[in-house]
Amino acid sequence: MDTTSSNNNAQDTTLLRRVWDWRKPLIIAGLLGGLVSAAASFLIDPEFQSSVVLFALPQQSIGAQFYEEVKREDILAYGETEDAERLLQILNSDRIRRRVIEKYDLWTHYNIDRDQSGAKAAMAKVYAGKVGANLTRYGSIRIEVYDTAPIMAENMANDIAQLTDSVANQLRNDRAGEALLYASRSLRQNQDEIKEMEGRLGDLRSIGIYDFPIQIEGLNEQYATALAEGQFSRAENIQSKMERLAPYANEYNQLTTKLEDAYEQEAVLKKRYDLNKLDAESQIPAAFVVDRATASDKKARPVRWLITVMGAVSLALAALVFLLTRDAIR
Repeated sequence: MDTTSSNNNAQDTTLLRRVWDWRKPLIIAGLLGGLVSAAASFLIDPEFQSSVVLFALPQQSIGAQFYEEVKREDILAYGETEDAERLLQILNSDRIRRRVIEKYDLWTHYNIDRDQSGAKAAMAKVYAGKVGANLTRYGSIRIEVYDTAPIMAENMANDIAQLTDSVANQLRNDRAGEALLYASRSLRQNQDEIKEMEGRLGDLRSIGIYDFPIQIEGLNEQYATALAEGQFSRAENIQSKMERLAPYANEYNQLTTKLEDAYEQEAVLKKRYDLNKLDAESQIPAAFVVDRATASDKKARPVRWLITVMGAVSLALAALVFLLTRDAIR
């Protein structure tokens, strides 16, 4: 164990001695790498950063807040992590990217020929390098835009935040619109059935049937009274009326029962229709913007000193590897 440790220490000492012996070429390589990197950094156009910070809001049914008796969720509450992740998917979606690209003519701005082969992939790569959205440790979302023009970076960041609301509302409205279509169809079918049954009841009323149970009860009392008083002619007349009403008994009872159920169902369907209609037409915020983007007066990248240092260190390390390889070969 002591022998192994001694060998390692000896190797470390030998490496440090070699680095010291090669200090001049390594310093020269580092200086050369730093100069080249510094010169190259000045060839990169400076970019300014603008950012928007926002919190996601829960995407609830606005119709339920108005028409449901029991409110399941608070419409004023902030969104949870799941809401932020869903909103982040929208922010990074192709819908947002296409709208931003077309609005600001990024094909021309980024000097990409949209007719060339692989233009879409090239645009996606450049866009991803200049526009990004990420979750922060506080549960908010930060949208960052880099551009050579600070005003354009500001406008793009604010528009992306605004487009998020537009796309989120469109997705919700489309989903609610499908439900509204089914609700409208069911309500219309129910109302047609009610109209048909009410029409048939109207036909029954035209032949003298207004409320069958009450009418039969009244005729029975009159019939019994006529018999008790010995008015047989009047009793026969009443009996003929009951016989004329009897064939419509089942139909009348069925119609009234079905109508009661249909009226109750209509109230439920009307409520669902109004709920879905409100969801399909409402425009509620999908996010609460905490900090809007402003035009920066200081470039964000490239960080020239970092590029210079990295270039110097990289070339010095490359020179060291070269010298060690050459020494090992010898």
